[in-house]
Amino acid sequence: MASPARVLVVDDSPTMRGLITAVLSQDPDVTVIGQAGDAMEARAAIKQLNPDVVTLDIEMPNMNGLEFLEKIMKLRPMPVIMVSTMTHRGAEATLAALEIGAFDCVAKPQPGEPRPFGELADKVKAAARSQHRYHSVVHTQPVPQTAVADFRVGRKIVAIGSSTGGVEALIAVLQKFPRNCPPTVITQHMPPTFTKSFAERLNRLCAPVVEEATDGARLEIGKIYLAPGGDRHLQVSNVNAPCCRLVERAPVNGHRPSVDVLFDSVAELAGRNAVGVILTGMGRDGASGLLKMRHAGARTIGQNEKTCVVYGMPRVAHELGAVEHQLPLTSIGEEILKLTAARKEGIE
Repeated sequence: MASPARVLVVDDSPTMRGLITAVLSQDPDVTVIGQAGDAMEARAAIKQLNPDVVTLDIEMPNMNGLEFLEKIMKLRPMPVIMVSTMTHRGAEATLAALEIGAFDCVAKPQPGEPRPFGELADKVKAAARSQHRYHSVVHTQPVPQTAVADFRVGRKIVAIGSSTGGVEALIAVLQKFPRNCPPTVITQHMPPTFTKSFAERLNRLCAPVVEEATDGARLEIGKIYLAPGGDRHLQVSNVNAPCCRLVERAPVNGHRPSVDVLFDSVAELAGRNAVGVILTGMGRDGASGLLKMRHAGARTIGQNEKTCVVYGMPRVAHELGAVEHQLPLTSIGEEILKLTAARKEGIE
């Protein structure tokens, strides 16, 4: 980045504004150019200062963060990072904000947390570099409850990894799935407590059943399993039947759950009877795992640069040779269905 990312911090709490400013000021590639305590102050500051990125509190007086975000996206689209509590209500509001067009979210720190807002500076810098156009809103209408193919023929497993921008991307992909979709496992980088709300939201918006993965849950046609945020990784295994496993391991690529851990296990369990998909996100998590899947005979898809919020994970996967098909977001759902219903040979 040629010059530091210029940030406006918006929060009704002076303490929280000070903490966010202090954290961001430690990074030489980030400059906090102003603070605001409510939407009216923020509106004036945006006009005057023209920031590259805004951090925005969800819960504020007079006009809450969601309402203000909608106005920003309509009148002056720009990267916005939402700052939310870890409550169920905060998670629901944050997911709505990500659908409206927020770049990403961070959770407000818990008492005694050793590194509050640890990833915020990196997210701010990625937001400032982002090519995302901030005016596309996901169409959140459930798809018809009809089947389009008999996926029992292929017995395929679909594995998807995503991070920044993944809420919009996953909705766009999964809304193409019919109710009898192949068993699908997903790792999306997301704070604990957010994943349960996200699974519930996807379940309302999509034809298949979407649930937060539990240890031992059998992989079934018509079900989508989302890795829970927190202290365990999602893997797939074969214990009497193919199932989800939640395993305690150190973070991989700085993440827990990690996309690489999921993809590695799918490569070992399913081999060529799998489809791997890597969507928008910062960093490189999932790239080596997708390569392992491709070497095991799986079909692999990467989101293209033009439609990514952050062309990080898919870029690394593409450069490693892990991506067989690089596609725009709008085409990925259909391609997954095509690949999962395509082959019968060699499968009992």
